[in-house]
Amino acid sequence: MNVAYYIVGVLAALWIGFSGYSLATKKQFVVEPLEQYGVPRSRWNWLALAKAAGALGLIVGFFLPAIGVAAAICLIAYFLGASATAIRARSYQTAVFPVLYLVPAAATLILQLAR
Repeated sequence: MNVAYYIVGVLAALWIGFSGYSLATKKQFVVEPLEQYGVPRSRWNWLALAKAAGALGLIVGFFLPAIGVAAAICLIAYFLGASATAIRARSYQTAVFPVLYLVPAAATLILQLAR
């Protein structure tokens, strides 16, 4: 179980960290949906920082488990909010994308709590 936790945790951190980097560098595939949802540009850097901090927290969780649990919970909440934002904006075709980030964060949390 420990090996699975480390593999899933690293992959989740890389995946979510890439998402934070993509937002911080204003990649078009990330910017377009945020504009559709009506998310103010003034919040984009904060959202990128939240993703990056969560990804880092998953890695720190290997050494300080409480940080990893907190990071996973916060990432789950973040991506639930992102899904809700997409649904609220009636962008049903993109509402699934935040779930693609939520699932690895949740899997990391489950595996961490199971060890």
